[in-house]
Amino acid sequence: MKLTPSRSIWFNGRLVPWDQAQVHVLSHALHYASSVFEGLRAYPTPRGPAVFGLDAHVDRLFTSCKIVRLPIPYDRSRIRSAILETVRENGHEACYIRPLVWRGYGALGVWPDENPVEVAIATFPWNRSNEKDLREKGVGVGVSSWRRMAPDTLPAMAKASGNYLNSALVVAEAKRHGYDEGLVLNVEGYVSEGSGQNIFLVQAGALWTPPIAASILAGVTRACVLQIGRELGLSVREERLPREMLYAADEAFFSGTVAEITPIHSIDGLPVGEGKRGPVTQRIQERFFALTRGETAEARAWLTPVRS
Repeated sequence: MKLTPSRSIWFNGRLVPWDQAQVHVLSHALHYASSVFEGLRAYPTPRGPAVFGLDAHVDRLFTSCKIVRLPIPYDRSRIRSAILETVRENGHEACYIRPLVWRGYGALGVWPDENPVEVAIATFPWNRSNEKDLREKGVGVGVSSWRRMAPDTLPAMAKASGNYLNSALVVAEAKRHGYDEGLVLNVEGYVSEGSGQNIFLVQAGALWTPPIAASILAGVTRACVLQIGRELGLSVREERLPREMLYAADEAFFSGTVAEITPIHSIDGLPVGEGKRGPVTQRIQERFFALTRGETAEARAWLTPVRS
């Protein structure tokens, strides 16, 4: 989906016009992937726009920075307020939000510490013409020949930009093979995640998902789905999943900021269950979207109003 520019981007502590938020071509992050980011969404609610999982996303941003040794020059409260400020400035009722922390221009070489740490927050509309179809009909996915990073290679728990070269290879391969998305196994051959989404399976009435140790990113939407599953009375299991479970599952779906709750209708050309969105997936979707619209009591724990 192509970007629709907004009015302003929060750039190193102040709002600047969209086209003025630029970096030098010799910025360290462009050459050595010394950057981390987040992806959030603001949803329309009866109280106006509200950001889903704001504090959880900000906490994960700071955790990612700590893991990859990026000393972010602002505290949590400043980044939190800057996110809300940027959504307000751009007049969004609903939008995607992208905070980014990176090593800028200072010196050329792998060692990062001679380069300044910079921060930007961009917000823009997120509209997909096929969103309704995706929520109802789902996507077809293929298991990738690429594997997720081994635990002692790259930090999967950090939402680090360098990790997403792996993701780009996964989704590019999936598209070449005629799938909508790719699924990745970890180095041990167990299910990890999608190119940029967490995965859930439904089998025999239980909700299954890979654990953090499967080289996954601990998704904020994933945490919400786990909570919803328990509220619905499902047996929720975070366990290593062999590849065969993908083919034996009654239902499967992706979760994520962009994916929200997206059903998976087939894996490697084999139908999942009846080859369409299953009843458990639909119940979780309905609860999730009621929450993001501010229609449930639990919404207060997940939504932060943009306008005080």
